[in-house]
Amino acid sequence: MPDLTPILAHSIPFMLVLTRITGLFLFTPLLTSGSVPTSFKVLLAFTFTIAIYPFVPVGTIPEVFTLAQLVPLLFSELLIGTVMGLIMGIPMIALQMGGYIMGYQMGLSLAESFNPELDTNSSVIGQLLFYLSIFIYIGVGGFEIIFVTLADSFVTISSGSFGTADTPLNLLLDVINAGFELALRVASPILGVISMLLIAMGFIMKTMPQINIMSVGFSIQIVTGMTILMLMIGIIGTVAGDEVVRVLTLLQDWVWSFGGASHG
Repeated sequence: MPDLTPILAHSIPFMLVLTRITGLFLFTPLLTSGSVPTSFKVLLAFTFTIAIYPFVPVGTIPEVFTLAQLVPLLFSELLIGTVMGLIMGIPMIALQMGGYIMGYQMGLSLAESFNPELDTNSSVIGQLLFYLSIFIYIGVGGFEIIFVTLADSFVTISSGSFGTADTPLNLLLDVINAGFELALRVASPILGVISMLLIAMGFIMKTMPQINIMSVGFSIQIVTGMTILMLMIGIIGTVAGDEVVRVLTLLQDWVWSFGGASHG
């Protein structure tokens, strides 16, 4: 009967690496999508763990002898991946929020659809901008960068050394604040144009009450809003791309700050 002792010696360290990688799948854009089969997510996480495990530095994974020692380590590993995925998903959510604000102002608040990426209902414009952010994320190499950054974390953050006190609250608040700013920057042109349009329609209704402006007002709002959105879609892509790249860079700097080294 073959001796399984050498293999069993790697079971706990392998589980810890797999747990950190699994945490990345909880909030990372596209990986959290309900349209992606769960079996594919499991296979991807397991495959990536197999690929990275041989390169994890010796000594960064402590020896575990009891369940009481294992549970805090698993929580610590899951927290690292979860934090990285959460921070990376904020720009996408922010862009969707900007689209929701646009759609509400244009009168499309009733035209909501199911978004399988977030497993919730969202406005048509919000879902359009969310998918745009996904395309931008893929275009700038977001998946490659986030997985490489996670792999780098095994060099700078040893297993069990990351606790709730190490959670990057300042970084998280910075990204959330920038996300709100991104949503308002994206939605502000349409908000301004639609507001001026409503004021103009109000003047028309008061000066020429015989014109039933309300019968065509909603159509005018939608057509005007869609026209402005079509004209500024390139600018939205540029602004969103800059924010995605900035967040990826911040994540890389945060991971390497634990090692006291700069990442080239």
